Amino acid sequence: MSGQVHRVAVIGAGTMGHGIAQVAAMAGYDVDLLDAATELANRGLERIRSNLDEGIRRQKMTMPERDAALGRIRAGADMSRCAEADIVIEAVPEKVEVKAAVFAQVAPYLQDHAILATNTSSLSITQLQERTPHPDRFIGLHFFNPVHINRLVEVVRGRHTSDDTLETSVTFAERIGKDPIVVNDAPGFATSRLGVLLGLEAMRMVEEGVASAADIDKAMELGYRHPMGPLKLTDLVGLDVRLDIARYLYDTMHREQFKPPRILEEMVAEGKLGKKTGQGFYTWEV
Repeated sequence: MSGQVHRVAVIGAGTMGHGIAQVAAMAGYDVDLLDAATELANRGLERIRSNLDEGIRRQKMTMPERDAALGRIRAGADMSRCAEADIVIEAVPEKVEVKAAVFAQVAPYLQDHAILATNTSSLSITQLQERTPHPDRFIGLHFFNPVHINRLVEVVRGRHTSDDTLETSVTFAERIGKDPIVVNDAPGFATSRLGVLLGLEAMRMVEEGVASAADIDKAMELGYRHPMGPLKLTDLVGLDVRLDIARYLYDTMHREQFKPPRILEEMVAEGKLGKKTGQGFYTWEV
C-alpha cells in the first residue's frame, strides 16, 4: 500500500488543520476538513479561501487552480467521513486526553489500511499510538505554521510504527510539496526541542531587560539568518501552545532550561497569547 493515498481527512480546522487541508487539496487530494461543529469547519474553510485569494493576488496561482482546490474540500462535523480516507490527520489542541478522545471517535470508521497521524509538536508518539487499536498504522506528521508556506514536515516514528506506514507517510508529505525529515520518537522530537529552547531563552532575555523583543528577533534574523525571530515565532505559534510544550518537556526531561519563564506564565494568564489574541510580544491586528 506504500504511497497509496487518494483521500485525506483532517480533524481540527484551526491554525494547523486548515493549512494541512489546504496543501493536500492543492496537491490534488480530495479532503474532508472536520471539526466538532460544522461552524468551526466552515470557519477553517473560509481561512483556506482567504489564503488562496492571497495567492492569486501574489500571482502564485490562478483562479481556476483556486477553484479546483476549494472544490476538493468538504467541510463538516461528520466523523464517519473518515471511513473514506486513506490517511486521517489529527490537528486538535496539545492535550493527550483531547487527542485520545478523537482517536477513539474515529477508530471505528478507519479502513483496514488507513493511517492515523497526529500533528503534535512534542507529545510522545509511542504513548499516543498505544491509545489506538492499530498502533502500527500510527505516526507523527508535525507540520509547521504557516502550513501553506513552510516546507518542513517532521515525520515521527513511534515504537510501534510499521515500515510501511513510515514509507507511505514520507511519500505523502513529498506529494503535498513538503520536504520531510524522519525522526525517532523523543521528547520534543528534533524541532520543538531546539526551537522551544531558543524561544524560552529569548523570553528570559526580555524578562531580564537585555534587549527589546524586536531587537532580540533582529539579532537572530540578521546575525544567524533565521527567517523569523524566536519571539515573533512564539506569537505566531501561540504563547499558550509554547507554554504547554515547555511544561511537557520540563516535566519529561527534568532539565532547568525547559522550565517556563515567569514572563511566559504571566502573559498566558493575562490572555496575551500572540497573534490570535492581538497581543503577545508584539501587537497584532485581529
